[in-house]
Amino acid sequence: MEKIKVAIIGATGAVGQVFMWMLSNHKWFEIEYITATAARTGEKYGKSVHWVLPFEMAEVLKGIELKEYNLEAMKEAGVQIVFSAMPAEVARVAEPELRDAGFYVFSNAGAMRYEKNVPILIPEVNLDSLHLINEQGYPEGGFIVTNANCSTTGLAIALSPLVKFGIKEISVSTYQSVSGAGYPGLSSFDITDNVIPFIGGEEEKIEKEINKILSITPDVYAYCARVPVMFGHIETVWVDFDQDVSIEDIIEAWDTFIIDESGLPSSPVKPVIYDADNTFPQPKYAFWGKPRGMVTYTGRLKKKKHRIGFTLMVNNVVKGAAGGSIQNAEAFVQMYNHR
Repeated sequence: MEKIKVAIIGATGAVGQVFMWMLSNHKWFEIEYITATAARTGEKYGKSVHWVLPFEMAEVLKGIELKEYNLEAMKEAGVQIVFSAMPAEVARVAEPELRDAGFYVFSNAGAMRYEKNVPILIPEVNLDSLHLINEQGYPEGGFIVTNANCSTTGLAIALSPLVKFGIKEISVSTYQSVSGAGYPGLSSFDITDNVIPFIGGEEEKIEKEINKILSITPDVYAYCARVPVMFGHIETVWVDFDQDVSIEDIIEAWDTFIIDESGLPSSPVKPVIYDADNTFPQPKYAFWGKPRGMVTYTGRLKKKKHRIGFTLMVNNVVKGAAGGSIQNAEAFVQMYNHR
C-alpha cells in the first residue's frame, strides 16, 4: 500500500527519538514533517538532536529538516496522522487544535486521557475502545487517541489476561527509570546513587487509568519511585482475586495470551513473556523482544494466602510511550481500513 504521511511533534526529546527510530523504516507510515522548539526550525535532525537511545541513529533520519509547527504547512505536505510527543501543558491546547483541523492525533501526552470520548488505547487489551473516535466526529473530522501512562501500560498488559479471575485489589510499587522524566530530565546530582520515592502525579495516573483501560473497579494502591536506571520500569505487584488462583493458572493465562501474527507491525505475538528465574526481569532487557522494546516481561511469581505477587518490566519509552502510540495508529488503520 502507499505509505501514510505522518508528522512527529516534539521529535528531539527522548520519546520523540523513539518515534523517529520506529518510523524510520515503517511498513505503513512515512515521516513527512517533524517539529521541535521554534529555535531549532531549519536545523537538520542529526545535528540538532542529542541522541540518547542505546544504538546508532539511522542515516535516513540525519538529514530530515526540523520545521515550524504550522497546521496549514502540515496539511499542504499531505500529513494525515500526527504523533504527539509534546509536554502535557502544551498538548492540552495543541492537540484539540490538531483534531479540529482534521488530523488524526496519536498522543503520548496525558492531557486528554481522561476525556470521556478519548480512548486510552492498548490494542492487546482494549481495542474496542477505539470506537470512541466516532464520538469525536470521525470520519467527518479528526480525533485524538492517547496511550496510557508508561507504568500503567505494563501493569494493564500483565493484568489483562488475568481479569477473567476477578480482580478485587491491586497493590503496585514502581521503580521508574530516569528516561521517564524526559530529556534533560533530572539533575545527575539528584539521581546518582539515589532513589527518589515520589514522582508527581504518577500514582494517581495508575489508580485512575487501570480502571478505565481494563473496565474493572478494584481498589488500587500505588507507590512510585525514580531509580538511577536509564531505560525500563520495574514494578512489583500484588493482586487479590475473586477466585482461588494458582501460580499455574497465572502462567497459563500469560502463555496463552497470543496476538495474531498477521496483525499490527508493532505488536508482539506474545505481549507477556514470563521467566521463572528469580533474577528476571531486569531493566537491561528493556530493548529485548520482537518488536524490540514492545514486550512486557514478568517474573518472581508467588502466592501468599489468597494473593498472587509478581514483578514486571516494561520499556517506558517504547511500549510505554512512542511505540504504544505507533501501535495505536496501526490499530486505527487496520480497524477502519484506512489505506
